Amino acid sequence: MNLPHALLGVLLTGATLLPGPTTTALTRFYDQPVEWATCGDPLLDHVGARCAEITVPLDYSQPRGRTIKIAISRIKATDPGKRRGVMLSNPGGPGGAGLNFMGYISQRMTPEVTSRYDLIGMDPRGVGRSAPIDCGWPIGHMLWSAGPTRASFHRAVQTQADLAQRCAQREGDRIAHITTRNTARDMDVIRAALGEEKISYFGMSYGTYLGAVFTQMFPQRSDRFVLDSAIDPAQYMAGSIRNSGPANEAALDDWAAWTAKRDPEYHLGATARQVRARVESLVKAPIRIGEHLVDERFLPMVIFTLLPDARENARLAARVRLLTEAAEGKSVPPTDDLEQELQFMLYGKPQGYSSQAAVICGDVAVPRDPERYWRDIQRSRATQPVFGPYANNITACAFWPTPREPATKVGNNVPALIVQATGDTRTVYQEGVNLRRAMPAARLVTVRDVRMHGVFGRLPDTCVETAVNTYFANGTLPADDLTCRADPS
Repeated sequence: MNLPHALLGVLLTGATLLPGPTTTALTRFYDQPVEWATCGDPLLDHVGARCAEITVPLDYSQPRGRTIKIAISRIKATDPGKRRGVMLSNPGGPGGAGLNFMGYISQRMTPEVTSRYDLIGMDPRGVGRSAPIDCGWPIGHMLWSAGPTRASFHRAVQTQADLAQRCAQREGDRIAHITTRNTARDMDVIRAALGEEKISYFGMSYGTYLGAVFTQMFPQRSDRFVLDSAIDPAQYMAGSIRNSGPANEAALDDWAAWTAKRDPEYHLGATARQVRARVESLVKAPIRIGEHLVDERFLPMVIFTLLPDARENARLAARVRLLTEAAEGKSVPPTDDLEQELQFMLYGKPQGYSSQAAVICGDVAVPRDPERYWRDIQRSRATQPVFGPYANNITACAFWPTPREPATKVGNNVPALIVQATGDTRTVYQEGVNLRRAMPAARLVTVRDVRMHGVFGRLPDTCVETAVNTYFANGTLPADDLTCRADPS
């Protein structure tokens, strides 16, 4: 499993951390005019939003060097007399485009909130309309399973090394600057360009890490922050992925029990154990479905994508039924949603998700020895037969240049509201607890007995919506940590 020395030399070369710029050096960015125009996005145009581009340094240690433009949107506060300021946002990923995110989230905000804030969406650097990273990957992303055998893991190592090399060759040194810390700096430039002393913020999933990093770097610029489905900064990002293995196995058990009760409809097994056994058998060998040959790398992932939301139980059961028929040799076409997923996963269409790798790999260094990953995968199989080879798999980060800055250690007294579901499969409940400990002035809203990643705006929950909207409207946090249960519907 040794890689050529020349390839290692290309992929592992790091850069020396340079000192940050002075405030004076950034004055031209802080004081830039902002020109608003039509967004050209159906949702944003429908809600009356306007869009602009904010110029920022590519490399903040060289503020007189190359620049890039960050695309932002604005839904203006509905009552100028009550206006408090701006609320920035991030939908997660990392690598998720967020220009129209507030068009969705604002639908669950009360008039007391939307009257007070200009709601700001943003495509973070390297994403969407903001100097996008595109490494020309032949597959969708770097997060998939190692498969069942040593040979399949060996192929995973080779593929991940190739993905990293493609980024190094196509994007060059630009990719080293697509990091969370630099996105936080961009947010501060946006704040200043909009003429604000502070920002409020709504972040979901990875967006909670970005928000926590901002509070650490710019505590005096942080106003009211809501962090939904939080990442533990001390475990970002490889630790979060590892944590998701047991959580997804538990979610699979929960789904299997639900499906077993409906065996006359789905014919996947009359007991939860039978249903799970069906899934475990499906992910061990390639399956031809439609025009696609889905191998052991991606079969677990087409199950993984529907597990974060218990309301998708029926759709997942229908998908597993379809895969079962395909595995039996029947000629079955994929459903429209599965076809879209397979086009992305297998071929990187319409475009691969290399921006996600740029952020993850540029933020925090990971172990580079493939044997370490193989040992972790093997240890995980007994208790995580479906998702252990995913959660512990090697990624392109093992072949990435050394990050230019150390990982951000979060520990501050900036107030915030953290929302976390106990059944979260992507950022597990304990991560929200750990972020709460790192930010002792925050409050944790626990959503009990719910399998959901991303709560506000997605799960009807009067308790959560009241807590979030009250905090944004008047700055009142719960007196202590709060426990909610989802609405009966």
